[in-house]
Amino acid sequence: MAGYFSLLVSSVDELNTCMTNGLNAGGTEPNEMSDYGFMQQRTIEDVDGHTWNFIFMDATKIPQQP
Repeated sequence: MAGYFSLLVSSVDELNTCMTNGLNAGGTEPNEMSDYGFMQQRTIEDVDGHTWNFIFMDATKIPQQP
């Protein structure tokens, strides 16, 4: 049974490195990166059918409500 995993990473560079490594190992990226300004998210599906969601969030950029 395939799983769905979400991992927080410490930087956009780490997010992109994880994706590059996964793609080089045979994974596929089903969607383009989502960029919310304060959070970037990329998803990869590995060769075993698992989905990995990598997320970087910069709390200093979260919009403040009035």
